[in-house]
Amino acid sequence: MNGIAGSGARAKMVELIRKIRVGLLTTVDHSGRFHTRPLQTLQVEHDLTLWFFTDWNSPKVSEVETDTRVSVGYSDPANNLYVAVTGTATLLRDSGKAKRLWRLEQRAYYPRGPDDRRLALLRIRVERVECWIAPGRVAHLLAAARALFSGKPAEIVGKYLRIE
Repeated sequence: MNGIAGSGARAKMVELIRKIRVGLLTTVDHSGRFHTRPLQTLQVEHDLTLWFFTDWNSPKVSEVETDTRVSVGYSDPANNLYVAVTGTATLLRDSGKAKRLWRLEQRAYYPRGPDDRRLALLRIRVERVECWIAPGRVAHLLAAARALFSGKPAEIVGKYLRIE
């Protein structure tokens, strides 16, 4: 397994999350079941803190208020890039931060702009992040051939990064 930790891995994960941008946020609902939905990542800080907008009336708000544990999955299958994040979510009302994160397309959801009373900031403090960077089809075919001849299955084909 090609596991890498440290500042190089952290920088790579920040780069990948910024590139992919839309993640699948998973919370725990009031029945104890997972609830997953897409969210656009507005900012990834160098310490891997993630920032999103959400609506104060969204089910995720009451779910996060009940259980702060969350997961965000990022996937770019065309480039064989995958990132899985787990952490703790916090909901905030911060007009200054909202203005710094604001993008014009957000007006579709918050017509009154970054001061919209419905706009909540969702901050995720990352506790663990894992990343898989897979090579193309040829590398997988070579790994399959090695497994066929050696009788041993491949572990991870490509790079695996993890930070806790």
